[in-house]
Amino acid sequence: MHYYSLGKNSPNVDFRTAAITGQAPDKGLYFPSTIPKFTAAEIERFKTLDKASLAFEVMKPYVVGTIDDASLKEICAQTINFDFPLVPITENISSLELFHGPTLAFKDVGARFMSRCLGYFSKEKKANKPTTVLVATSGDTGGAVANGFLGVEGVNVIILYPKGKVSPIQELQLTTCGQNITALEVEGSFDDCQAIVKEAFMDADLNEQYNLTSANSINVARWLPQQLYYFFAWQNWVAKYQDAQGNYPPMNIVVPSGNFGNICAGMMAKASGLPLAHFIAACNANDVVTRYLATEKYEIHKAIATVSNAMDVGNPSNFVRILEILENNFPALTKALSSYSIDDTTTKATIARVYKTNNYTLDPHGAVAFAAAEIYLASLEKANTSSNEQYNTNSYSAIILETAHPVKFPEVVEEAIGQTIAIPDSVKFLLDKKKVSTALAANYAAFKNWMIAAS
Repeated sequence: MHYYSLGKNSPNVDFRTAAITGQAPDKGLYFPSTIPKFTAAEIERFKTLDKASLAFEVMKPYVVGTIDDASLKEICAQTINFDFPLVPITENISSLELFHGPTLAFKDVGARFMSRCLGYFSKEKKANKPTTVLVATSGDTGGAVANGFLGVEGVNVIILYPKGKVSPIQELQLTTCGQNITALEVEGSFDDCQAIVKEAFMDADLNEQYNLTSANSINVARWLPQQLYYFFAWQNWVAKYQDAQGNYPPMNIVVPSGNFGNICAGMMAKASGLPLAHFIAACNANDVVTRYLATEKYEIHKAIATVSNAMDVGNPSNFVRILEILENNFPALTKALSSYSIDDTTTKATIARVYKTNNYTLDPHGAVAFAAAEIYLASLEKANTSSNEQYNTNSYSAIILETAHPVKFPEVVEEAIGQTIAIPDSVKFLLDKKKVSTALAANYAAFKNWMIAAS
């Protein structure tokens, strides 16, 4: 398997090079030269395969030639060694809970896989200087990457996050690690942080001093393993709904979407043969893709701060990969993907309503997804398409991705439900730790000066 740049002006590379460099020299994102295609027989076998074995089967085509099978099996087993339950909320909407990992966020999967891949490559070939991972975070990425890379030999991590725009638990997760993890508190937005990281990769002087790579979802080693929980969700769905003839209702998937890496991974899984139904990108006020699907005009706006802060992205990097999957065919895109924009008022009201009616606590991102799922399912029922009639009410079903634990957003969630959220044992220890971060102006010159001084 080789990877090419979507900028179409850089040489093809293998998985190892794509993972280590993060972004292509022409500033494009890497994309696999071929999308693996699983046969019907393989998909049938996947229904009952254990999680670790399934993860190995899914990831093997992407890393072939760079990681041996035994090592990949161990990497996969360590990546997904926690639960991914599919929990019913209503008769028609279930929640795929992706917050049972060490930092209570879906990004634990990609961060754990990538950190172990870079650790493998570091041991395989000793470099004359350590790998430096640069990562911009709008909330959960920083903590997941910090936890995944903490103590990894030969790798240093520098996290850029927007001051005052991440929750208290999120900030503690990325500023209290120490060791090989450094946090930079940027006086700006997530887009500012992401722009700094992207510019750093193109800076010849900085790349002369550092072996730079990224742990954002622009990196294939962080993006591609996010396919795994779509396979796990499908396994659960089939086990619950499959009838004696092997039929089951379509599994529509609603994904809270900011940088669009998560939903893009799901669409890759579908392109590989996983029988998923329709995808819905649930957006907050940062609705560039929602508007594009309605108008075919891609207009970037400055990021707007919302209560679903991990989705506060004005220029989603991974959307170009979705376009590549669908061969830049707009009619095919609108057939495969819908999108709805949910405002903060609706988000808060949804948290309150679902807690009161269904005794389920949504985080703000899950609430955006739930509200979008209701809109989509209502449109399905109204259309009453013949392809869905055979499944009756189960036709109008969806899963939402609950991407983070509600405890990460106490102010919003506790006000909405009128209750204090119990802090999970896995993060209680953070409350006694002291935040350690470095203030940074929201411009590249300030960042470069800091990096040169730190080298």
